[in-house]
Amino acid sequence: MQNLEQLQNNAPIIKKTNELYREFYQYLKLFPKQDQYMLGKRCEEYILNFIELVLLCVGLEKNKKLEVLKQADSKFDVLKFLLMATQELKMLDNKKYLSLEKRMQEIGRMLGGWIRSLQEKRPDIHRDAFAI
Repeated sequence: MQNLEQLQNNAPIIKKTNELYREFYQYLKLFPKQDQYMLGKRCEEYILNFIELVLLCVGLEKNKKLEVLKQADSKFDVLKFLLMATQELKMLDNKKYLSLEKRMQEIGRMLGGWIRSLQEKRPDIHRDAFAI
């Protein structure tokens, strides 16, 4: 098993997600108490679930990664929505939200690229079968 530094060097998405988590964790302390334990903890859970799925994916065989990455992508979409809600409900000010948003965009590009690279290697998979 690789140590965390090796994982971050081999999979930059892990490093970026770790940075996102650390930043969000600092902001969570500033949430009103009731929001810390509701929406704040929910965001934290989704970040940690996303990290778990990405870490799991790093150790999987290539033919099994795509399914796990799609799960991670779903978690990531919910996380984006939850973080947007924290800003709209004034739990996060605009500056803090934009800082998290910037990290989220970068992670999203990495995740999307990883998924596309695996889909290109597996032409038998129907891409965006449910896209409108």
